[in-house]
Amino acid sequence: MSIEQACAKARRKFICVSMTPETDEGDLLGNYVLIDGNMEWRDGPVTTAARQGAVLCIDEIDYGAQNLSSLQRVLEGKPFLLKKKNEIVYPTEGFTIVATANTKGKGSEDGRYMFTNVLNEAFLERFLNTYEQQWPPINIERKILKKELTAVGKSDNEFADKLVTWAEVIRKTYLEDAVDELISTRRLVHIVKAFSMFKDRQKAIELCINRFDSDTKNAFLDLYKKMEAPAEEPVAPVQENVIDEDIPF
Repeated sequence: MSIEQACAKARRKFICVSMTPETDEGDLLGNYVLIDGNMEWRDGPVTTAARQGAVLCIDEIDYGAQNLSSLQRVLEGKPFLLKKKNEIVYPTEGFTIVATANTKGKGSEDGRYMFTNVLNEAFLERFLNTYEQQWPPINIERKILKKELTAVGKSDNEFADKLVTWAEVIRKTYLEDAVDELISTRRLVHIVKAFSMFKDRQKAIELCINRFDSDTKNAFLDLYKKMEAPAEEPVAPVQENVIDEDIPF
């Protein structure tokens, strides 16, 4: 269940803002904008959520600029100052901030997550808890794919089972440092959607992993082809010649 779904279930207001390298304090807290020749104040998503007592999700927070320190007081749940407006905002009860990041605020030295930043330790300390999102259990991931297949009119339980097994093998291989790429649940859903368009399992997979380098792509395709290959007929054991010891020659 996503954060947004959980908020909807709990009947909580939910606001989400996606960070970019250009996001600044004004984008988050608010700014004056020119409307019909007049400068008017517009609250940013942080201020809006604080006033409404909503749940605010700051998506990809490690893409943010280095001036995120402006949020440190906000993260502590304390009243905060809108400097450009000279107004103190008192958060409404229920105001909550969650943030998502692929690097835990440590940046990405290997280039897998370009433009992410190493976040200030004092800023990171303002978050009470950190949760690691693991891959869904196999049975849950299988349900997700079956639901997606049904939604696109291609109910195919066998395909869902094979995709989940295929992804699981690749993930285990990745953890052993044998491959450099992963198959995410999102990519499996992409494969299902491609399958609904092209009506061909292997073509759908190929189109969705073409972005990988040739060696990786071919290895992943070969793995899936082996899973699709029909089981070989058992070979009858070869009968050895039996020598009758009663025969004198």
